[in-house]
Amino acid sequence: MERKHEKYDRLIKRAKALAPLSTAVAHPCDESSLVGAVDAARMGLIAPLLVGPLARIKAVADQAGIDLSGFEIFDVPHSQAAAARAVELVREGRADALMKGSLHSDELMSAVVQRETGLRTARRISHCFVMDAPEYAEALIITDAAVNIAPTLDDKVDIVQNAIDLGHALGLSEVRVAILSAMETVNSKVPSTIEAAALCKMADRGQITGGILDGPLALDNAISAEAAKIKNIRSQVAGRANVLVAPDLEAGNMLAKSLTFLAGADAAGIVLGARVPIVLTSRADSVTTRLASCAVASLVAESRRQNPSKAIA
Repeated sequence: MERKHEKYDRLIKRAKALAPLSTAVAHPCDESSLVGAVDAARMGLIAPLLVGPLARIKAVADQAGIDLSGFEIFDVPHSQAAAARAVELVREGRADALMKGSLHSDELMSAVVQRETGLRTARRISHCFVMDAPEYAEALIITDAAVNIAPTLDDKVDIVQNAIDLGHALGLSEVRVAILSAMETVNSKVPSTIEAAALCKMADRGQITGGILDGPLALDNAISAEAAKIKNIRSQVAGRANVLVAPDLEAGNMLAKSLTFLAGADAAGIVLGARVPIVLTSRADSVTTRLASCAVASLVAESRRQNPSKAIA
């Protein structure tokens, strides 16, 4: 299937109009992570601060034919130290975003969530994929597919709010949130349907703001107007959702990967709820996806600058 990138191209174009985002890149010690950071810098999306073992970074650069002149490198002995130093650069005010290099996601996030030295806020940290699916009209946000394994109702309040805030940062004129389950009716035997209904009522009461929520909705009802019509579901969200909230990590991860490998979608990844946006990349990511992830982080950071009253405390 031919991959199309119209949604990503629009995001990248908007981000390129902004000043490069100062980004601490933790342990860029393989070709894909180093090339991704350098390519994003050359496009003016980020201003990377490379954090990792100097000798390894230079060896990778030499092998890949990358000129590192002009890039600031912080020499640390190993990946855990790289994660800690990258987080420290944010706390020092030298970086406005984090980017995962070739270390494990758990190593980076462990440094982020440390109570005394990390980047925690009052908001629950969560992950969003920003999907560019060729057959869907707009970018599709899927949460949470990488951080919260079995989120509680309280966790989901923050997960939903993070996704709504992301939607506004990406320029969505209306953020339409589908709380997914296996069915579109509330069933006491299916906990995700009860939580979906509760989240919608919480939005009615102003406990979640900035988006239009509906749920429970099955996936077909959420993204297919025809399916919603057949099942006689009338709402502002059904058939036209641009945010999909999965009941748990397993469902979210399988949904995102199904779209990627069966529908030709690309999945830019971002972690929200910390002091700064965090770019989570994968070795399997395409160049376009890596650039889109950096663009998303830049737009999130800019949104926070433009709306300081909404900044996460």
